[in-house]
Amino acid sequence: MKSQSLGVLIEKDGAGYYVATVPSLKGCHTQARSLDKLMKRLQEAIELCLEVEDQKGT
Repeated sequence: MKSQSLGVLIEKDGAGYYVATVPSLKGCHTQARSLDKLMKRLQEAIELCLEVEDQKGT
């Protein structure tokens, strides 16, 4: 797997959830109550979004 850098926007909503968005990957976002859980979910979301983009490219 090749390494790449992606910008991530993390905000906290009114209900106390952290919401992460990757602007360069259409539809790539996730949320969680803790930052630790958010980072795990974000990694999974990015992997899935990259996989979908790769499949579209073939």
